Amino acid sequence: MLSVPARRSAVLDPSSQPEVVSAFWKGIDVFRPIALLYAAYSLWDRPTDLTRPALAWSVLAVLGAWTVFLVAYRRRRLWLVLVELGLGAAAILATRLVDTDAAIAAGARTLPTFWPAAGVVSAAVLLGRRGGIPAAVFIGVVDVVEVRQATPNTVNNIVLLLLIGALIGYACDLAREGHAKLREALVLEARVRERERLARTVHDGVLQTLAFINRRGGELGEQSAVLGAMAAEQERILRALVSGTSPEDTEAAVTGDTDLRQSLARYAGGRVQLVAPADPVPVPPRVAGELAAAVGAALDNVRQHAGEDAQAWVLLEDAGDDVVITVRDNGVGMPSGRLEQAAAAGRLGASSSIRGRLADLGGEARYSGREGSGVTVEMRAPRGGAPEGDR
Repeated sequence: MLSVPARRSAVLDPSSQPEVVSAFWKGIDVFRPIALLYAAYSLWDRPTDLTRPALAWSVLAVLGAWTVFLVAYRRRRLWLVLVELGLGAAAILATRLVDTDAAIAAGARTLPTFWPAAGVVSAAVLLGRRGGIPAAVFIGVVDVVEVRQATPNTVNNIVLLLLIGALIGYACDLAREGHAKLREALVLEARVRERERLARTVHDGVLQTLAFINRRGGELGEQSAVLGAMAAEQERILRALVSGTSPEDTEAAVTGDTDLRQSLARYAGGRVQLVAPADPVPVPPRVAGELAAAVGAALDNVRQHAGEDAQAWVLLEDAGDDVVITVRDNGVGMPSGRLEQAAAAGRLGASSSIRGRLADLGGEARYSGREGSGVTVEMRAPRGGAPEGDR
């Protein structure tokens, strides 16, 4: 009769319903007894036309008991709506048992009059248009079965039921959608306020300290400059965290492109030397982050495999549409087939952290070297990275 998701049978939490939906439920509770009183008056007004008056009053008594039960039972369940529609349909069909064929053909009112409309409205409030329209069609079909030949009065009643089910259901659908959007907006507002509070706290303490270390490191030079660059990088990440964006988006919002020299400066120092152009090498933040991570993975390999005294050089070149980074060391070198063996053993530093990142950028990484003469890794990638459809 009605096709609805099983989860709709759960008890509706009144506190989670929009005010207009709660108002509809209250209105239905008022409508039922009024409709029942009108049905009782209609039955009392024409006792001589009835063939079985005792049965008629018994049907109204059942409807009255159900009306009282729903006043006391405040929870809204799907099975209640289905039972109410069934009682309304049974009361309509019972009209043929208490009225003569002549009276029905002449357009006499049904036994419950408009009490079954409460079931249609309940379905519309509970399930929206998906419940109101099928419920109205169901009661309309029962009305046609009762009169056997539809009269203009019957057609009018069916049209009114359809309008009630559709419009009230649509109003409840809109109310629930608006209520859900309001709840989402309130949750988002609470999150924004909490983030702003954390941002103020962090800005007054940690971010200012990191900015100071960055400035002083640049003034002192040498190893202090490396410390300052690391502080600047952590400051960028922390600002992105408290602002709710990615570090790349944060930097891009401020400066557009990123100077790749600054992204690689964190690795300079100790046994690692950075050779970069005098002019900035601007690239998108995502490209800078991936290339810096690939260089970090290559230097990790140098530290782990090249030997304790090995030195490394990082050469950055601006090749127009491409950027080229070469990482070279003077360590123990690499025997032939070593990369394939490492990948097979699950060590993914070269195959994933380096070659995988370059492939994602639309570039490539090439290894060269032999045992006893160090290793060279050349990384080449388009300045703008790979297009969105190629990633």
